[in-house]
Amino acid sequence: MNRLLYFIKKESLHILRDIRTLLVVIGIPILLMLLFGFAISTDVNNINVAVCAPVRAESIEKVISEMDNSELFTFKGYVNPDEIDRALRSGKVGIVVVFADDYDRIVSGRIPDEKAVQIVLDGSNPNVAASGAAYLTAMLGGMGSEAGLVENHILYNPQMKSAYNFVPGILGLIFILVCAMMTSISIVREKELGTMEVLLVSPVKPIWIILSKMVPYFLLSCINLISTLLIAKFALGVPMTGSIFGIIFISLTYILLSLGFGLLVSTVTDKQMVALLISGMILMLPIMMFSGMLFPVENLPAVLKPFSYIVPARWYIDAMRKLMIEGLEFSGVILEFSILCFMTVGILRVALMKFNDRLE
Repeated sequence: MNRLLYFIKKESLHILRDIRTLLVVIGIPILLMLLFGFAISTDVNNINVAVCAPVRAESIEKVISEMDNSELFTFKGYVNPDEIDRALRSGKVGIVVVFADDYDRIVSGRIPDEKAVQIVLDGSNPNVAASGAAYLTAMLGGMGSEAGLVENHILYNPQMKSAYNFVPGILGLIFILVCAMMTSISIVREKELGTMEVLLVSPVKPIWIILSKMVPYFLLSCINLISTLLIAKFALGVPMTGSIFGIIFISLTYILLSLGFGLLVSTVTDKQMVALLISGMILMLPIMMFSGMLFPVENLPAVLKPFSYIVPARWYIDAMRKLMIEGLEFSGVILEFSILCFMTVGILRVALMKFNDRLE
């Protein structure tokens, strides 16, 4: 154990002496948080919509048919008033349209000063909420309902801040950058310089050498987690109303998964530049395209949607949005956490097995 601690200290001192590495590890996460938190917005379509209609009149069925035929919405069925919050929190729908009991009489003007329609939106994704409210209001107005008859209720993100959407995504990207890329480069650098053979013939188990490379980046990622959460809370105004324990626990799991990716990359490369390219192409691009970080997963073509299920960042980002924005307890993200645990164990196991194969 003392030898392991010595190697961890050695690797930590090496990182602290490398100013460029520290700037990458500490500076880039802060820069990405600020840039993505303030600067980016996206358009959406194919929004999942449920309807609450106590009286299913012919006029209401016409509105639903028009909505379902539009490329902007997908009708997901009816819900009862007491099921609205649960439907939104589950993520199955992004909008619930609530029709009044006297919808026909209100629209015709026989009952003045009443709302014919209420639009209840999931504000944890402001792009979906903003676009959905605008699209539905325009559609209902075009079908004869006056804009004043439509009342919007935006849950979880009433200010419609883009930072609420992008902060969980940036966290998913940051940990891949810090853990996977830097860990793979650290191990490959030893191979490139020819010092890995020297380490392997030392009186230290190979697994301890690998752990000594991973532990410093795990600790740096913990520092990044704390700093980015503080920036999200106090600079970007993200509420974090859910379980803080859940946020930290699922983030640590994702960090371990990212370290496993870095170790896996290091087993198939012998050059630092190759490790960087593989990490950038195989890890970063799928995260940005298939995780829901920049574009809603619902917008992906049908042929590409299955790829999103094998991208770990998708499950991490979904869980963080539920915990940070929607205010769920840890029990609300058990599915996402279980999938991440399964992926973490599988990736670490494969990475260590392949690394041992390379040593033999």
